Amino acid sequence: MSVRTVFMGSPEFALPSLRALAAHFHVVGVVTQPDRPAGRGQNLTPPPVKTLAISLALPFIQPIKLRDPDAMKQLETWNPDLIVVAAFGQILRQNVLNMPKFGCINVHASLLPRWRGASPIQAAIAAGDQETGITIMKMDAGIDTGDILAQEKITITSDDTALSLEKRLADLGGHLLIRTLIPFLVGEIQAVPQPSEGFTYAQLLKKEDGELDFREPVVALERKVRAYQPWPGTFINWEGGQLKVLASSVFVDVALTSPGSRTIINKQPAIAAQDGWLVLNEVQPQGKKCMRGDVFLNGARGWKQVESQG
Repeated sequence: MSVRTVFMGSPEFALPSLRALAAHFHVVGVVTQPDRPAGRGQNLTPPPVKTLAISLALPFIQPIKLRDPDAMKQLETWNPDLIVVAAFGQILRQNVLNMPKFGCINVHASLLPRWRGASPIQAAIAAGDQETGITIMKMDAGIDTGDILAQEKITITSDDTALSLEKRLADLGGHLLIRTLIPFLVGEIQAVPQPSEGFTYAQLLKKEDGELDFREPVVALERKVRAYQPWPGTFINWEGGQLKVLASSVFVDVALTSPGSRTIINKQPAIAAQDGWLVLNEVQPQGKKCMRGDVFLNGARGWKQVESQG
């Protein structure tokens, strides 16, 4: 379609939406986050949306803040009829929301009003939700409070991590975006307000949120391990450093001791939680590569064996 469109997004989640948009609409520009240090070498790394924009030969800008005068001038030059946002990482002020005649449309990774906010995928897994989905909404000045244009559900599986669920939601988002935008732009779809009840909020996650608290139920800990992969990750304190927990499982057939006690179950390290044992199936000691739990035990002589099974 000939609608002048600007896309705003940054991480991997946004890529299917940008690809779909570029295939069906006239994308006049892309706004994404600045390059940031990443990896052990802390080398400046472009956001995935920038890399895709370059490959699609789309003009782009990377403002530190969207309100910067140069960024606003570029937006005005692009003169968009429509702005599409997918995990951009910055709040749009009212002057930006008012700029395109068709408004600003957001691809959000939850079934709003559940899990508004910055980390809806992680929140849904950690809470034990059975399903989640994509919401296409017309943005307003609130945080994910805009009127809904379309929603589609998917099931959260028992082995989903944030990474696996994000990929499925990202693909769904790209498809649902196009299926929604085309009829919306010709007036065949009308936005409806979100329900006034049932909303929840997913806070922005920090690295320290990944520390496992074994006073919690073991099922909640196992969900947290999956929910926080790959970011911010989960960990325990071990021998003066952090032992990352990359994969885990639940075991409840061994008599419990106090939360935080360590044992070995089926040749795997395990830690007592409130009501069961969290078995550490894959870990990464500080400064080392990831490894299976049984391999870790070969060098973990300080792992206290309270009770061994198998």
